Amino acid sequence: MLHGYTQSGPLFHAKTKALEKSLQKAFPQVKLHYPTAPNRIHKADIPNFGNSKPSNDESKSNGVEDEPDAWGWWRRRDDSSVYLGMDDSFTFIAEVLKSEGPFDGIIGFSQGGAAAGMVASLLEPGRQEAFAAAEANGGRKYPESFLDDKGSWDGLIHPPLKFAVSYSGYGAGTHPLYKAFYEPKIQTPILNFLGSLDTIVEEKRSLFLVDACTDGRKEGRLIYHPGGHFVPSSQGQYVGALIGFIKDIIGGGSGSKEDSVENMDVPF
Repeated sequence: MLHGYTQSGPLFHAKTKALEKSLQKAFPQVKLHYPTAPNRIHKADIPNFGNSKPSNDESKSNGVEDEPDAWGWWRRRDDSSVYLGMDDSFTFIAEVLKSEGPFDGIIGFSQGGAAAGMVASLLEPGRQEAFAAAEANGGRKYPESFLDDKGSWDGLIHPPLKFAVSYSGYGAGTHPLYKAFYEPKIQTPILNFLGSLDTIVEEKRSLFLVDACTDGRKEGRLIYHPGGHFVPSSQGQYVGALIGFIKDIIGGGSGSKEDSVENMDVPF
């Protein structure tokens, strides 16, 4: 479970408690992990942070305001399309995959949704070759932290993921550094949730990720909810869509076949 920009694992966990309970009911053996990204986000990195003033002096320590408990998988360099801190995050995620995995899937929100798509891509067969080809034209190297020549998954630290889910996520765009994440298209089944009233992430950025997936526009893989930039974790039809998607991919669960995503009343 990958949190969004300026959040943390514990905060994301608290915000998605209802979703966790629904998943545990549908899949009694499920265990969710909520890591906190390794890049500290400072006040200066958070737009309009200074506009929110504390009502007391608890935010100060020895006359100096404490930094917020805010973390990110990367930071954007100035106004460019270059992300800083991405290597540290992939190294950190690789350690989580090795120490706590293997995992069936990955779920992310906002920046975490973008990261989820990238991780799913990195673990696919043939992705190393795509990165090698792109590197010759200004692309980034395949993360060495994901490589293991002694591993049993074609030289990687983890087998390909069975599925990924992105809530209000997005793609990194057309910058040459990130081309290999999306070309060739991501084969891992990805379910994308977009808020029709989302003012934080532009729809075209989210649709970039959708269209970078082989089945991105397939029925049941792109779902709009009538809200903004959040995870609709307490709204039954959207939780049902998530559970149905996972059941379709990996099977199992405590529900019946009639609970499958094709039979749900969901506005696809």
